Amino acid sequence: MALAVGDPAPDFTLKSQHGEDISLASFRGTPVVLVFFPFAFSGICSSEFAEFRDRMREFDGAEVLAVSCDHFYANRAFADAQQLEFSVLSDFWPHGEVSRAYDIFNADVGVAERGTFVIDGEGIVRWKVEQGIGEARDLGAYREALQSLV
Repeated sequence: MALAVGDPAPDFTLKSQHGEDISLASFRGTPVVLVFFPFAFSGICSSEFAEFRDRMREFDGAEVLAVSCDHFYANRAFADAQQLEFSVLSDFWPHGEVSRAYDIFNADVGVAERGTFVIDGEGIVRWKVEQGIGEARDLGAYREALQSLV
């Protein structure tokens, strides 16, 4: 069953690009923008995350967490190359477990689709967008969703 707006966000613990365990529950009290992406270093992912990097001030007060099925070493190289200052989490093993919990895993390709979930400080999904692998997302829509939480 698909995760719907108003549902509790499934908790998880994943490794960051620095090998640290990061759990969603540790951000209770803070809005979270959870961004699933398919491939580090792909053209669309690179341009999306460059826009995130350049517009981070618009996410003031929210924690941005990016999630891919890439290994955390690949995520480290990607985060370093993109100069990302937020956590890039690895859903590598068990492969796609968190992506599956958010119903955003593409089993045919073995990666997360492009999905974004805005989660409030109580851990409830307040907004989401799901798009295919080749479809870029509109960063402005995230900003609007976050403003509705304030």
